[in-house]
Amino acid sequence: MKVSHASGPKCAGGTALLVMLSLLLLGGLSPAAAQRKEPPPSRAAVQFSYAPIVKRAAPAVVNVYARGRVAAQPPGLSGELFRDFFRDRFGMSSERVQSALGSGVIVSPDGVIVTNTHVVKVGATSEIRVVLADRREFDARIVLQDEKTDIAILRIDGGDGKFPSLQFDDSDNLEVGDLVLAIGNPFGVGQTVTSGIISALGRSEIGRADIQSYIQTDAAINPGNSGGALVDMSGRLIGINTAIYSGSGGSHGVGFAIPSNLVRLYVESALSGKKIQRPWLGARLDSITREIAEGLRLSRSSGALVTRVHKDGPAAAAGIEPGDVITMVDGHEVTDARAVNYRLATRGIGHAVQINLIRKGRAVALQLPLQPPPQIGADDVRNLTGNHPFDGARIANLVPHVADELDLDEAGGIVVLSVRSGSVAERLNFRPGDIIISIGDQQVTSVVDLEKLLARRTQLWRIVVKRGRQVVQLQIPG
Repeated sequence: MKVSHASGPKCAGGTALLVMLSLLLLGGLSPAAAQRKEPPPSRAAVQFSYAPIVKRAAPAVVNVYARGRVAAQPPGLSGELFRDFFRDRFGMSSERVQSALGSGVIVSPDGVIVTNTHVVKVGATSEIRVVLADRREFDARIVLQDEKTDIAILRIDGGDGKFPSLQFDDSDNLEVGDLVLAIGNPFGVGQTVTSGIISALGRSEIGRADIQSYIQTDAAINPGNSGGALVDMSGRLIGINTAIYSGSGGSHGVGFAIPSNLVRLYVESALSGKKIQRPWLGARLDSITREIAEGLRLSRSSGALVTRVHKDGPAAAAGIEPGDVITMVDGHEVTDARAVNYRLATRGIGHAVQINLIRKGRAVALQLPLQPPPQIGADDVRNLTGNHPFDGARIANLVPHVADELDLDEAGGIVVLSVRSGSVAERLNFRPGDIIISIGDQQVTSVVDLEKLLARRTQLWRIVVKRGRQVVQLQIPG
């Protein structure tokens, strides 16, 4: 089995069971009658329908078509770091057109759309087209996108500014068993609605994002549903469908949606023109495994273990110590480190949260003010240009708050913060989070060191880069 992006759904099973459940909820059948499988008592009971909810919500769900040019892999080269640097020299085609199909949700009458980053990120020069439920088509542009949360905000170009839209509901009020509808464009067949329930809340072990607390649903979600709406029985938006758990690529009744409370933060940021800033904890967290729980004599393997506290960070000021196990944030249980980050992010900078933790078997409650990370100093960051492989890369000294932002365990060294579109660094597939270990025979310890090494002329660049747990050695012609 694997987790894959939902890019839509097969027909949900158990229709008869749903009808019987609906009749029970409406008082149309007694439990005894339901067990005897008696026919419904009236025509009105048979005609129970989700249609009023769909009529309210479906017009705000759009199809999203994106296409862009991406670098093609040259023959005979393996590994993601080997990319287009070689193509100009050998006359190979350096680009190909890639397309993506997904869904989106209009959340403001002036045409603001929420979708998934993986739906619209298909190249450096993406072209995005949205099709409304009434078949009107518009171009759209990306206002904000974040790969860590897989949230992207678009804005429609043109129109009358009176688009149908969905209102947000509070995803913290959801309960397992609540009825939900998923609306999207599965397999590109057109807008489709499926029904189900909330199967679980706070799923944080799905995918790679460091801020996660997914809603799990059994409403059928399939490729094409990515970016579509998960709505409650009031027709309000409670989540953005984003992934499925499947071995075949089809729906097995295990779908995941980003909660509306996190999505709302990104929409508000896009509308205000402000950059999203997540609160800086100033500590490194690890999830509690069964072995760690046994070693710490915990009753269950749940919570986030504090492994390191930065002396000048908010966690240290609040009194959090290495070895503490965080169990709750503002009254919400947290099952792992990702759930802690989610709770801090949705609370937002400028507020304070109550942290409940276990310290050496004792229950402790602390107040943690939520602060932005410190600004990177001018001496800690560089925008690189020149005749070298890192042309177009923005790099920084790996100070604690930068390591936390990029979810890196390293302390010290040089890291890639971003890569300019169309640059040499992008063509070589350098990415944010890549740690530059050495150039030639020289270890790189600061941005100043790197600048000096890149200023030298050479016929062959020998570069060692660490990405995640993989260390890659590159040899690039000068």
